[in-house]
Amino acid sequence: MADDRPVPLDEYPVHQVPLSMKHVATGDRNAYDRCIFHVLDHEGRALLIVGLGVYPNVGVIDAYATLRTGDTLHALRASDALGDDRMKLAVGPLRIEVEEPLRRLRLIADDDALSYDLTWTAEFPALWEPHHLQRRGGRLTLEGRRFVQAGGVSGVVRAEGEEFRVTPGSWTGTRDRSWGVRPIPGEEGGRLADEHPTEGFHWLWCPVRFEDRFLMVIVQEDADGYRSLNDATLVRPGRRDRQLGWPQAEISYRSGTRDPVRALVHLGDVRKPLELEAEILTSSPLAVGAGYPPADDWQHGTWRGPGWTDRRTYDLTRQHGLAAYGVTDHAARFRLDGRTGHGIFEHGSFGRHDPSGFADFTSVAP
Repeated sequence: MADDRPVPLDEYPVHQVPLSMKHVATGDRNAYDRCIFHVLDHEGRALLIVGLGVYPNVGVIDAYATLRTGDTLHALRASDALGDDRMKLAVGPLRIEVEEPLRRLRLIADDDALSYDLTWTAEFPALWEPHHLQRRGGRLTLEGRRFVQAGGVSGVVRAEGEEFRVTPGSWTGTRDRSWGVRPIPGEEGGRLADEHPTEGFHWLWCPVRFEDRFLMVIVQEDADGYRSLNDATLVRPGRRDRQLGWPQAEISYRSGTRDPVRALVHLGDVRKPLELEAEILTSSPLAVGAGYPPADDWQHGTWRGPGWTDRRTYDLTRQHGLAAYGVTDHAARFRLDGRTGHGIFEHGSFGRHDPSGFADFTSVAP
């Protein structure tokens, strides 16, 4: 018989449906609730990516941290059974402490392979991203609600004898929170998968922190260029958010790849068109170490047994074939309207994409 007693979060007036907070309102096995943090050095020496996720209908909580320094990627991953206390954001040696909601959080890893103790402090209000919907045929496969935020980070990061002192003036931190339904491994194929194969996917997600403003750009396009996500918003404290229209990106790829080296994003404010320049500093493919599809050694939401912890080191000078079919997070230096900022140029382009001239999954830049 299942234990269906109240859980600690039931003490608070936060319920949205007449269920215990132990349960989500959908029976979809792909229900999720998770976060990702990016901590980047302004010179491109290091990129730390940290995430934690809860998958209530498969009973899993997991977390990861990857640190790129030079051509080495250090990865620490942990997974366990999901407990009743949803306010305890910890699994294995990885944890997140919410010290002041929407304002100050602490990121901690206590492991010999990779450790850090960082305080992330918001400098701008959180911004809602567009409601995200995807279907395969008539079936809803993804529905997510997300917000993004940028700020300063302070503390220390250590890996294999190397230590980085993190200060807000020379490092930037961005974060994204999302929840809803999103495919996790184990999804069935069947008729809809056969009749609606993925022809192509093109993605751009850029949270950028400037000294006095925050810019968010997001674009998702199908093989023919049809947009299912589209937004560009400038956040300035004390002023109304400024909508910057329909972003158009010109991306310069490294020859023989789809790896961006720089980009120019045209922002379509009719009063004053702007151009966002992006210069790639260092990169971390999310399919290597961080558990994003199509990773073949571990993916989010998969059950690895109780108390699972895994430590890996990857040589990024070697070819990691699956990385080309996943999203890559690039630490980048940005320029906009005479200002220099820093943030993430997250990009994925695989399969056919007519606007870029890519004909199929084998197409690369000349």
